[in-house]
Amino acid sequence: MKILIIDDEISILEFLKQGLEAKMFQVETAEDGERGAFLGRTGNYDLIILDYVLPKMDGFEVLKEIRNEKRHIPVIMLTVKSELNMKEKMFALGVDDYLTKPFLFDELLMRINAILKRPAKIEGDLFKVDNLTLNTKTSIVKRGGKEIYLTRREFFLLEYLLRHRGLIVSRQEILEHVWDYNADPFSNSIESHIASLRRKLNKNKNRNLIHTFNGRGYKLALNKLDDGFKN
Repeated sequence: MKILIIDDEISILEFLKQGLEAKMFQVETAEDGERGAFLGRTGNYDLIILDYVLPKMDGFEVLKEIRNEKRHIPVIMLTVKSELNMKEKMFALGVDDYLTKPFLFDELLMRINAILKRPAKIEGDLFKVDNLTLNTKTSIVKRGGKEIYLTRREFFLLEYLLRHRGLIVSRQEILEHVWDYNADPFSNSIESHIASLRRKLNKNKNRNLIHTFNGRGYKLALNKLDDGFKN
């Protein structure tokens, strides 16, 4: 497996390169957006780790150039921001996942492995599990062909669960990636949104896809024992 890292912080670049090579990944690096965009457009990579703040071109510009070439290489973006509008823009441009700095190497490795095991998105913008579909481009969710109306937060929560289908994601991970950092970790907002999603998705006798693991988190899959990689 070959990974491209685009980051102008040499210490982070070298740390990630050494760590990933120790896990038997092939790694290439770029220290500015211009070089990173060129490699992303022309190279053969299984995944790209892309910093948002870069010289010459920022991470969004790099990603646009790569996606404009109709290349759907999975991308994990590194950022210091976690505001909802930032997340909206990242996912609209085709980011597969992101991490907020600082982060643990093991967390990055977990996300890399999850993405590389994940089946490809259908038509680039569509997630599908059972008879549930979510289109990231049109923001339309359907179950059994019928459109389901979700709030913006519910949509991002469902998208996050779909991006990590088959994996248990913790409350803390959901707070960090779907809510903002100033969200109250002791509120029951996540539980309320999960319950609302279930009600909307499970209408018309549809099977439950969102499973609770007490003390651990939630998983989206056909059933609790599934790894999530079946349609």
